[in-house]
Amino acid sequence: MPLAARMRPRTFDEFVGQDDILGPGRALRRAIETDAVPSMILWGPPGTGKTTLAELVARTTGAHYERISAVSAGVADLRRIVADSQVRRRGGRRSVLFIDEIHRFNKAQQDAVLPYVEDGTITLIGATTENPSFEVNSALLSRARVFVLKQLSDEDVGRIVDRALTDSERGLGRRNVRLADAGRATLVGLANGDARSALNALEFAVASAPEIDGIRDVTKPLVIEAMQRRGSTYDKGGEAHYDTISAFIKSVRASDPDAAIYWLARMLDGGEDPLFVARRLVILASEDVGLADSRGLQVAIAAQQAVHFIGMPEGFFPLAHATLYLAAAPKSNSVGRAYGAALADVQETRNDPVPLHLRNAPTGLMRGLGYGKDYHYAHDDYAVVQLNLPENLSERRYYSPGKTGDEAVTAESVKKERIE
Repeated sequence: MPLAARMRPRTFDEFVGQDDILGPGRALRRAIETDAVPSMILWGPPGTGKTTLAELVARTTGAHYERISAVSAGVADLRRIVADSQVRRRGGRRSVLFIDEIHRFNKAQQDAVLPYVEDGTITLIGATTENPSFEVNSALLSRARVFVLKQLSDEDVGRIVDRALTDSERGLGRRNVRLADAGRATLVGLANGDARSALNALEFAVASAPEIDGIRDVTKPLVIEAMQRRGSTYDKGGEAHYDTISAFIKSVRASDPDAAIYWLARMLDGGEDPLFVARRLVILASEDVGLADSRGLQVAIAAQQAVHFIGMPEGFFPLAHATLYLAAAPKSNSVGRAYGAALADVQETRNDPVPLHLRNAPTGLMRGLGYGKDYHYAHDDYAVVQLNLPENLSERRYYSPGKTGDEAVTAESVKKERIE
């Protein structure tokens, strides 16, 4: 078995991390130890102990344990498991069904489990890396408790690595491994909170290390080669996609170029579609920079065109260019506020006809009806201010200029007076 599987904790004393839900005296810990386990959804990043926790539940309570993956199992598998569970239930034994990656089950598959969760035939433990609010049916979700497993700290991962190195029964204790301090720090850091990733890389590094005088030296370069790259929690199709783009947008809005460029790098390194980022930059240019620096929209559009033209990996240059420009630019949300206020009146007030003086008069009949009468051509008579809104909205003010950047100057040219 792989090292990560061999080192899977067998008791709560061996379980590392998640003290806020599994520490002594916590509700879930008490429920497991008193055999009062509810159906639950375990939500968290890879390598945080979701599968291990499900196995501990079954082992601690003495329940029959079934594990399936939503990637390969179907309704027929669920029906077989339910039938077997009904037989065990009549004999007085509980059944725990662990569904790994439950978010990959479609609605029909999730609905197939629902009645048996409700009547207690099975205790369901579902594991997901995706937000269950969006990926698990509301009916099933309402019958289960959701527990959030957090990414392991570097200290937690370090403890797991040290245990694997010293454990002679299941780990590497008999192989005389010497892991350099720099190698350990690199292994823990690159694991990114994923214990499974750390153990898999450690096992590969040990297998690759030359044995000299009975000792296998695992160095930092060997660890880097074994790990290949940092474990990533970014999923361009999952919740991390939305969380990270939100962090990116809010960093640009907050005029924090350092944070903005960091979140950009996180997205692109995770395989995000660069055109998705470019579209968000175009929106940001009008939504958050707006008239304070109208050149921001030009820069964002140029970045979108450049990325479309040159592609990746070089496309990060125009995206980074636009990100830094917009983050450093003065900010104004007057564009969105003005449009929102105008739209509210469009939807909530009477839509009066266009004032006669604003209408075109291409025919004599229309001129006779007063179309275009008393219209003042602004270029000829700029000082004259006309009422250009419907009369019932004559007092409305939708555009309120910001006080930064170009908009502070623009405000001086906005006509404030209305003729009666």
